[in-house]
Amino acid sequence: MATTNAKAPLRERRTIDVVPDAERHGTPRSQFTLWFGANLQITAIVDGALAVVFGADALWAILGVLIGNVLGGVVMALHAAQGPRLGLPQMISSRAQFGVKGAAVPLVLVILMYLGFAATGTVLSGQAINRLIGVDEPAVGIVIFGALTAVVAVVGYRLIHIVGRIATVVGIVGIGYLVVRLFAAYDVGAVVGVKGFDVVTFLLAISLGAGWQLTFGPYVADYSRYLPRSTPERTTFWATFAGSVIGSQISMTFGALVAACASKVFLSNQVGFLGDLAGPAAAAAVVYLVIVVGKLTVNVLNAYGGFMSVLTTVTAFGGGSRISALARTLYIVGFVAVSVIIAIAASADFLENFKNFVLVLLMVFTPWSAINLIDYYVISKERIDIPALYDPAGRYGSWQWAALFAYAAGIVIQIPFLAQKLYTGPVTELLGGADISWIVGLVGTAAIYYPLAKRTSRAPAAMIYPPSDS
Repeated sequence: MATTNAKAPLRERRTIDVVPDAERHGTPRSQFTLWFGANLQITAIVDGALAVVFGADALWAILGVLIGNVLGGVVMALHAAQGPRLGLPQMISSRAQFGVKGAAVPLVLVILMYLGFAATGTVLSGQAINRLIGVDEPAVGIVIFGALTAVVAVVGYRLIHIVGRIATVVGIVGIGYLVVRLFAAYDVGAVVGVKGFDVVTFLLAISLGAGWQLTFGPYVADYSRYLPRSTPERTTFWATFAGSVIGSQISMTFGALVAACASKVFLSNQVGFLGDLAGPAAAAAVVYLVIVVGKLTVNVLNAYGGFMSVLTTVTAFGGGSRISALARTLYIVGFVAVSVIIAIAASADFLENFKNFVLVLLMVFTPWSAINLIDYYVISKERIDIPALYDPAGRYGSWQWAALFAYAAGIVIQIPFLAQKLYTGPVTELLGGADISWIVGLVGTAAIYYPLAKRTSRAPAAMIYPPSDS
């Protein structure tokens, strides 16, 4: 096995091709700082506030999002653990389940997810930038933030991890300061534990936490694939799990407390409220900078993942696994440009739309996660024919109908359990409005897919790497 290169160039060359052993570097600790920093940010704060905004007591909301973060974090980290062994972006590896072309079906939804999260994050970051530079026109801050996102995403993997480490330090200091200010400005104890337990809002809080974690699943291995192949899966799992769950729980807990203390003020202007909470103008400016740095980390993940997903879809039908540096740049800039346009045109009803957006994503990504994890860990037992992932005529073929059927069925079986603005399922009405669709989607899809996959498995007898990486 080739030795790893600890001094890899800052500008990334790899895209959807397998990372050779000679280019592997880093330790699982980098996964902790990346995901911890990516979750210490304002959108996670908003996510934690949602359960309180929609009726839960802060105490129950905090407990609910904790349960959701842990459950969703387990699934997310199991995806991350695949990275070092495979050396592949997450959605390329899902061709083993769906087929080379069939993997494009969930990929279209993945791309929409990245655009949605990138746009919503850009709206909030644009507001923070405008306050920093004293400009009122929303498009100015949005475009500046979009440009920052594109630059970091174009440079790639190593710079993304550097930004993640910076965001970890900045986020700890910034949110820590805001927590102190919140307790100084409000009687937090008086607004916690004042409402009784309500199963509907409690399940909403669990769903919001789980949904937050599960949406990382389609790209989490993109950031662990450069780790040496010998990296223990358990170490990668726990580093990723701890970083993501602890980081998001800190942000969401703060969000729940903010919503309990100042729901109406926070709802009307999330960025402005945090700036005002900071106190003096200099402190407010620092908080706006904290917001921008935290959002930059996760927004770059969305742009990078979106680029990878678009490229995976295009190459499924056009062939190939590598592109030029210019093409890579154009893909990323194009993706970011679309997200910026969406951000500029975004609805003012941010919180309500964001809640529904997260819950809809749960509906389409839990079946994908179930299929990927069942096949990789249970059916194929971590044996993948990597060269065949790029060949529609190879082992996995163009389409694997067992996975596509299970995926469609996994979406359909959730419909009676949905609790959406436009539609509430009959079972949800019987449950008083509680949304448990993601649990049904995860367990139900696994139950449908497992017997089908047992009969149609195309797993090799052992892991097969490309000849140049053997």
